[in-house]
Amino acid sequence: MAPVPDEHTTHTLPTTGALPPELTGRYFRNGPNPLPGSPAGHWFTGAGMIHGVRISDGRAEWYRNRWIKTPAATGDDRPFLREDGTVDLTATSANTHVIPHAGRILALVEAGLPYELTPDLDTVGPCDFGGQLTTAMTAHPKEDPITGELHFFGYSLRPPFLTYHVLSAAGELIRSTPIDVLGPSMMHDFAITANHVLWLDLPMTANPELMVTGGMPFAWNDNYPARIGVMPRNGSSADVRWIEIDSCYVFHVANAAENPDGTIAFDAVRYTPAMIQKVWHGIGGHAELTDAQANAPTSLHRWVLDPVRGTARESALGAESVEFPTIDDGLTGLPNRFVYTVGSNLAGGVRGIVKYDLRDGSTDRHLLEDTWQPGEAVFVPAQDGDAEDAGWLLSVISSDTGAPSELLVLDATDLAAGPVASVHLPRRVPSGFHGSWITDAELAG
Repeated sequence: MAPVPDEHTTHTLPTTGALPPELTGRYFRNGPNPLPGSPAGHWFTGAGMIHGVRISDGRAEWYRNRWIKTPAATGDDRPFLREDGTVDLTATSANTHVIPHAGRILALVEAGLPYELTPDLDTVGPCDFGGQLTTAMTAHPKEDPITGELHFFGYSLRPPFLTYHVLSAAGELIRSTPIDVLGPSMMHDFAITANHVLWLDLPMTANPELMVTGGMPFAWNDNYPARIGVMPRNGSSADVRWIEIDSCYVFHVANAAENPDGTIAFDAVRYTPAMIQKVWHGIGGHAELTDAQANAPTSLHRWVLDPVRGTARESALGAESVEFPTIDDGLTGLPNRFVYTVGSNLAGGVRGIVKYDLRDGSTDRHLLEDTWQPGEAVFVPAQDGDAEDAGWLLSVISSDTGAPSELLVLDATDLAAGPVASVHLPRRVPSGFHGSWITDAELAG
């Protein structure tokens, strides 16, 4: 997790194996990278840095890493929380995700506005969509594969605690609707289906004492119920059907889809109360992160929600300890068969990438050598593929030894076969969060 001290550019990267010729675009991955001399104290904080690889014609043309020029990365120490109690939505880190939409590249963090970047990773600046966005923007928006609309939300420490937003396919903010929740909970992710939005109102809530000390302002709250809200897409706060579930926390959602009987299947990585408190304590700088904390078990989990009866059935989809679930984004909100995850404590205690077949319950996995750790596996569909998993997984792997990182390209139909190509990066890439494959066509708007 240690940051790198500077920005770097290298052209013509060596590659083992053969890069698929139809991969033409950029792989960008975001994560926290505090400035030299500025320890973050918590893994979630620290200036955002994008690591990028350009691939075209079977070649890795360049690698570059750039800080996103937010106040956190430019030495501007303006406070996020002003003296009058309002927040400066530009005084943020933009360190969690990076996505394309409507010809823009947006670096995201849930505490503030997105920052727009160029295809070469220069910072354009904060983006409020023509002055229309007045809340923070989640780092996990969902693009509807049918309409091209981008659904997202902002949560706040003060009322309104949650606001639902929609961007048109052209990038115009066309909807902003407050949603009533029980309090200031940390809503990291959510889901959409063909006709609904699912809200996660869970027991990680704002803690005033932590806010005063300058730490991460959230902590586990035993007195706050865990519930999922089901809202029609064209509905409002009054239309949300709240369904209580067993107490837990969710950072990351795989997908959700409607079943023929009117229920909704919702898949995500679930933390029990004990798990989330152990992990949150470990990554929060309160104590050194031990192996046990780093590998605290989580599971890919399914909730089958019945909005009519107001009930939920829960079940684990696997026994592996996993995180960072991804799917073919072309199936967001629609039925999907495959989920790709990053796993720890797999066979022999090693780490790797695990693929779940939700139809037959089987798994496929690519295991790494002892010192290596995988990053989120981003699915890139093959242009003429006739199966859901026809395509590739891209993952930056980093070594505990500090060796230069690699960008793995795996055949998503056969993870166990190993990478079809490995791009050798010129430096270590710190463990980070989320990324995207961005095609040249997407940048053309």
